[in-house]
Amino acid sequence: MVHTYQVTGMTCSSCEAKVKSALLAVENITNVEVSKNENSAIITMDKHIALSYLQKALPEKYQISVLHHNELAEQTMGWLATYKPILLIFFYITVNAVLVQLANDRFDTMQWMRHFMAGFFLVFSFFKMLNLNGFAESYVMYDVLAKRIPIWAYAYTFVELGLAIAYTVNFNPFITNLTTLIVMSISIIGVLQSVLNKRKIQCACLGVVFNLPMSTVTIIEDALMIVMSASMLFVLI
Repeated sequence: MVHTYQVTGMTCSSCEAKVKSALLAVENITNVEVSKNENSAIITMDKHIALSYLQKALPEKYQISVLHHNELAEQTMGWLATYKPILLIFFYITVNAVLVQLANDRFDTMQWMRHFMAGFFLVFSFFKMLNLNGFAESYVMYDVLAKRIPIWAYAYTFVELGLAIAYTVNFNPFITNLTTLIVMSISIIGVLQSVLNKRKIQCACLGVVFNLPMSTVTIIEDALMIVMSASMLFVLI
């Protein structure tokens, strides 16, 4: 995508060079054309970058503002484009779990959650399996357990697959949900630390097939599994 911005504070060709160099250093920006005469910067980027990040990259002397695009709309579209894979996965899993309930006389919430979690772990383990080594290398960067026991980064994928099978066949609900609660509670610790510390690293939830950044979306994903497993455990106790 290409956007045009107004940049004030440039007085010479050296200023043009400084602004261009600073903007090119921003991640996901591939090309910059700067003009001091028109007080403009035409920026080509792989995905939307918030105006605040662009301003932060520039020396204090220069001010950048929006000219020809809707910042909020672009930010929303950029977010949707980034998380499209995971949003589609959640949509399909949710719809599939709902359709199963159509065969019942009434909507069974516990059964719906079981089918949802079976689909969740099956799909997520599948994408990790596509490049197990790549996933392990990414996962060990932020998971608190994998940092101390690297083999866990490999075992985690098979644990997810095992949980998918367990939820599908309804194997010992108490053990299955307790395992999920423990595993996902450990997993969310590293995610929370990375997001709160604003570390710019790749989220390995879908392996390394998609370049998903670590964000609140990852927290919601883990938290959802924790809430569902805890809810089913509460009913069983």
